[in-house]
Amino acid sequence: MNKCKIALLVMVLMSVKGLSQARQEYLLEKNWRFAKGDHPEASKEAFNDKSWETVRIPHDWAIKGPFDGNNDLQKVQILQNGEQEATMKAGRTGGLPFIGTGWYRLSFSVPEFRAGQKAVLLFDGAMSNAVVYVNGRKVGNWPYGYNSFSFDITSFLHPKGQNTLAVRLENFEQASRWYPGAGLYRNVHLIVTNDAHVPVWGTYITTPTITKESAAVQLLTTIDRSNKKSALRVKTNLLNAAGKVVATASTPLKADSNTVTQQFAITQPALWSPETPVMYKAVTQVYEGTQLKDQYETPFGIRTIEYKAGKGFLLNGQPRKFRGVCNHHDLGPLGAAINTAALRRQIRLLKDMGCDAIRTSHNMPAPELVTLCDEMGIMLMVESFDEWKAPKVKNGYSLYFDEWVEKDLLNMLHHYRNNPSNIMWSIGNEVPDQSSANGKDIARRLQDICHREDPTRPVTAGMDRFDDAINKGFAAVLDIPGFNYKPARYPEAHSKLPQGFLMGSETASTVSSRGVYKFPVGFYKGKMYDDNQCSSYDFEVCSWSQVPDDEFVQQEELDYTIGEFVWTGFDYLGEPTPYDSKWPSHSSYFGIFDLAGIPKDRFYLYRSHWNKQQPTLHLLPHWTWPGREGQVTPVFCYTNYPSAELFVNGKSMGRLSKDTTTHQSRYRLMWNEVVYQPGTIRVVAYDNTGKAVAEDSVSTAGTPHHIRLEADNNALSADGKDLSYITASVVDEQGNICPAANHLLRFEVTGAGSFKAVANGDPTCLEAFHLPQMKTFSGKLVFIVQSGEKAGDIKALVKSAGLQAASYTIHVK
Repeated sequence: MNKCKIALLVMVLMSVKGLSQARQEYLLEKNWRFAKGDHPEASKEAFNDKSWETVRIPHDWAIKGPFDGNNDLQKVQILQNGEQEATMKAGRTGGLPFIGTGWYRLSFSVPEFRAGQKAVLLFDGAMSNAVVYVNGRKVGNWPYGYNSFSFDITSFLHPKGQNTLAVRLENFEQASRWYPGAGLYRNVHLIVTNDAHVPVWGTYITTPTITKESAAVQLLTTIDRSNKKSALRVKTNLLNAAGKVVATASTPLKADSNTVTQQFAITQPALWSPETPVMYKAVTQVYEGTQLKDQYETPFGIRTIEYKAGKGFLLNGQPRKFRGVCNHHDLGPLGAAINTAALRRQIRLLKDMGCDAIRTSHNMPAPELVTLCDEMGIMLMVESFDEWKAPKVKNGYSLYFDEWVEKDLLNMLHHYRNNPSNIMWSIGNEVPDQSSANGKDIARRLQDICHREDPTRPVTAGMDRFDDAINKGFAAVLDIPGFNYKPARYPEAHSKLPQGFLMGSETASTVSSRGVYKFPVGFYKGKMYDDNQCSSYDFEVCSWSQVPDDEFVQQEELDYTIGEFVWTGFDYLGEPTPYDSKWPSHSSYFGIFDLAGIPKDRFYLYRSHWNKQQPTLHLLPHWTWPGREGQVTPVFCYTNYPSAELFVNGKSMGRLSKDTTTHQSRYRLMWNEVVYQPGTIRVVAYDNTGKAVAEDSVSTAGTPHHIRLEADNNALSADGKDLSYITASVVDEQGNICPAANHLLRFEVTGAGSFKAVANGDPTCLEAFHLPQMKTFSGKLVFIVQSGEKAGDIKALVKSAGLQAASYTIHVK
């Protein structure tokens, strides 16, 4: 679908430049009115909303807080010593005030709307239990907050003059296991077409045969129309990445038909992969005689995917294993409100780590994420549900399953079946139905729906109940058996299942706090400390999970494993395990990146294993430990070089090489008996020939002296939405990070943009994200600057008592 966008100005929808008059799409983003609480009269046209807050969509009404451990306090039964015990989970959904009802209202007009045209509202997602009204009349409802849905509002519109759109949303308590967000947190579109048109998600592209010389492309197009008497003609051009037409077809549509199948051949096709994310586009035009009735664009890619016993996963005929992460949908300090620039930053960071796949845990993704994965080269496991018929939480998806599951699946399947980045569907995550007598039957039913609507992709589910999934036939039903946290049982699963391959659908769940190190260093499960932090030596896990190295070994040694999806790429709001019952922890510790998007030490462990193209050499911990003089302070090195030598204040601690003695020694170099003394630790790395090729060092920091700023983006678009993430670090006079610094920084942003949000990555920090100040955590934080809608410069000034201030200039054009 053409995603051209334009602002809503002066309460009037302006037409989209460059689009054919046959189809116009408007992004309904500005001048919405919002009020928390229930306002039943707000559905009516005449309702006075002048006192309501004016907001821009996407909007998350709960992200500004304040945090409170009593927000969605959940009572959960857990197994302790073989017995069920109740525990209160204070931070399970982030401690943010998302429970309750909220209303949105928008006044708009549709210029040049003519008799015989059609109008459709498309919601990319609405959290949750959406009820939609146009001009005082109910249009429809959609309960699942993560899915996209659309309504034909033609008969509800005033063809001339103003129209009123009202949306009621309600979040229930105990409806989620993480922070879901609240409100119109994804985009809303108005699509105006002629009577004869391609409906929402009305095309389906497949590539049945692909060789180096040629690719066969098949396009199935659905046409909606009320006039069945006139014959139509459907013309489609296929364009390559340079915009050149590489194939064309023109096909008549009989008066009694509503679908057209067109065949194409593209010579010397450029294949899509994470390394070469080449995109094509189908431009479909619907004609009645010589009159253009509609034009519809479908981006697509050309690639083959295969899953074979004995060979595993093959992309374009080449075997590979997924180097994937699971991600929840929130964007840290931005909350659930979708932002393309924030997603682009996440993907950039993941690709630098060597990541090539994302699992959309545990729900349908935002369309912007899928589009970016197409364009930037990330494979996707597109997931649907965290719950089926058997509940995990009091008010979860089980309440809607019977009535809505097929509708929700159909929307997901039709929405994302043309995207080349999408390489499998997931129908569920850790559903308790694995243990029920009819669990396998539900799995088969949902998988059959996926196969019916899209025979080109396999289906998986994340299974955590290993014995039940195997013994009750659940795992055998799935195209791809996905196991959560069961690397030691992969051989058993392989011997009992028919597929001939399996996947780590959720792995590791290692926990750590960026820049925090605990002593003595050791392997711990569910370890808790008085400060509610976890150690970044990357040896601490949950009761059910493992350190990264345990999964690495199985993925390397077992040829029938097809890859892993680590829990998680980024920290997220909610699920602060192991402190989910110990307030004020309110965000996760699982991330390879913290909530601000700053890499933890674990980033370099994964990068050293996954990204062989770029050298990695990283030392931990920091080397500023007043009071630890003379005490054992192990030093680890994460590197993709085979060996390295450590020096403490110039004295060699020995040269180590990776070996297979333990899982850790295969992937880490560890000097476990180093005694702390202030100064400098330095590591020298050697290649396979024994040549010294790289070095890294960490020095003891002195007194905090000044603030250092680094931005990820120096040039922003003047669209009012583009972002620059600026990392602020407290350093000593020589530029060494001060790891204990917790200075309160204040931000002044002037010029062609504004301050947007700030985060420091501390899961226990209760400071508001939207206020222009915050304390650093482990010496750092990240604040976000947003562009305005006019060209110019943005100046960001950062101050703190006792430190030299710093400023940064960003250009907007």
